[in-house]
Amino acid sequence: MTPLIDRVRRTAPVASRIVAALFGGYALAALGSVAALALPMSKPQAVLTGMLASFAIYAGAVVWVFAARNALRAWAGLLVAAVPLAAAAWSVW
Repeated sequence: MTPLIDRVRRTAPVASRIVAALFGGYALAALGSVAALALPMSKPQAVLTGMLASFAIYAGAVVWVFAARNALRAWAGLLVAAVPLAAAAWSVW
């Protein structure tokens, strides 16, 4: 094997996790923020709740991505968490 291929094989899973943490976590937090508007409360209270929850969702997503056994499982976990949030956000849109 060439040194370049070895380097790619070593760094690709870590790079995938970093991308999942940055962009997947952001998307999950955004979905959670919008999904909070579906809660049975006044709009300003729902917006504040969504904003505060988005910080916890993003932090939890980052922890999950780096705690998962492999990069594929990390992406799958983000997708599984995004489905109910997307359904709740869809009901608001």
